[in-house]
Amino acid sequence: MSVPARAYLSIGEVLGKLRNDFPDITISKIRFLESEGLIEPQRTPSGYRKFTNADLERLRYVLLAQRDQYLPLRVIKENLDALDRGLEPAKVSGGVPVPRLATIDGELAPANFAENTDMRLSREELLKASGVSEEQLVELESYGLIAPRGRHYDSDSLAIARAVTEMAGFGIEPRHLRSFKSAADREIGLIEQVITPLVRQKSSEAKARAEEVQREIAALSVRLHAALVRGGLHRLR
Repeated sequence: MSVPARAYLSIGEVLGKLRNDFPDITISKIRFLESEGLIEPQRTPSGYRKFTNADLERLRYVLLAQRDQYLPLRVIKENLDALDRGLEPAKVSGGVPVPRLATIDGELAPANFAENTDMRLSREELLKASGVSEEQLVELESYGLIAPRGRHYDSDSLAIARAVTEMAGFGIEPRHLRSFKSAADREIGLIEQVITPLVRQKSSEAKARAEEVQREIAALSVRLHAALVRGGLHRLR
């Protein structure tokens, strides 16, 4: 989605918004932080920097970390990388970032400058955050229950790994969960059948409708699955 023209700030406007809290900030300092890879403002065709509000909040984070925590730029950059990947920065130098705590409604609470960031976990981070062993993860991947997206694992992988860890306490192993994957694949196929006609229309309205229908059917399928399991368990009593 394109950003309205005035959603962008010039470097001078950014300076004005920061100066009350950081009197020593200068254009040279902002350019230096950019050269160090801490911010990446876009450029106009003529080469002028244009900053979004997310860039502004990212700058605030950097400046606060320097002023109040005396963190070196290297550590700040590591923290920003963690936040960009939906993680909570490590508490100590050399530590492993962990997923942020969820809010009451179950949604992740990202930083202001990373509102649309999907969680991206390294293999080590996934193992640490979920409690699964390397052997379990290899087995889950072999059954298609977990798959990395490129070089990282997303929040769904973390949710699956955590569920597997808890189920292991009841003697349920990854090999017992293949039927869950098969059932999920069939549900996904059904949803695809419903939304494919909308996707083929290629208009923005049809795409938005397809996304909404997808969410609605997915929520209904989860409700149906839960009801069927509850009903089946009641009949066992």
